Amino acid sequence: MTREVAVSKRLKITKAQQNMLLAVLAAAIVLGAALSVSINLIKQISFNKDVIVEKDKAIASYSSLIKDVGVCRKPAGAVYTDDELLRCNPDAIELSEIPGTLRANILQELAADPALNSVLKEDETRCINSSTGKNYTYEELQEIYSNVNTDEELAAASDMIKACSALRVIPDALPSFRNEEALLSSVNKIFDISGWQPEALMPSDAYTQSDYSDLQAIGVNLSIESDSSVAMQVLSNMERSIREFNITNVDMEWSENQMNLGARASAYYVDPTVIVETTKTISAGGKK
Repeated sequence: MTREVAVSKRLKITKAQQNMLLAVLAAAIVLGAALSVSINLIKQISFNKDVIVEKDKAIASYSSLIKDVGVCRKPAGAVYTDDELLRCNPDAIELSEIPGTLRANILQELAADPALNSVLKEDETRCINSSTGKNYTYEELQEIYSNVNTDEELAAASDMIKACSALRVIPDALPSFRNEEALLSSVNKIFDISGWQPEALMPSDAYTQSDYSDLQAIGVNLSIESDSSVAMQVLSNMERSIREFNITNVDMEWSENQMNLGARASAYYVDPTVIVETTKTISAGGKK
């Protein structure tokens, strides 16, 4: 009897130990799962935080670009909302609403620059004041811009400022793309006002290296066979031209009253400026 009791107690102890081990194992599994879930949750929170931070930086940079250029009116807050961007109409914005922006500085200061305005321009119908019969002054263009009533009139007045003010000189002085035909047309006009008619004009593949990192060059060959006064007049008009001509080489020969002049020159242009889109990669696991 005593032996049976001892065996029964031993079996009960073994079963209790098994139950305890199972309970400890279950607790360990639950704890491990909880730790794994917690770690993954913390990683997701950290990753989402990084995404939100970079997104906020992108929105801030985008808003700063729009505000500095003057595409839209200043936002009510630190950045533009979706509703503000949807309601933004650049053609309906007056310059007084975007002071200090790139757009305002160009249309107010650069367009009124007296040095650029001193360059003669071809008369265009829309640039002639019907009351005076002369080209509009910048003050008259500004008055037209200030007295418009509709978005369409505002856009038309803005285009008139670009076409009839000093702004029109900038593309002539420094084009935004390579245009050999326009360059040769400019050279031909210089020849024409100098009283010289060339037999042929052609661009040159040589002398197209620019000394300036932000400028590109187009080479052009010049050949003049005339009396010295005409040749010097050509060079003088090239020097006075709004388009920059860098004469790199000149060969001159005289024969009685005849002068043979050969020259190689470079004119400049700039590559179009574009907004570069950047990509930011955010990793959830460090280097991975």
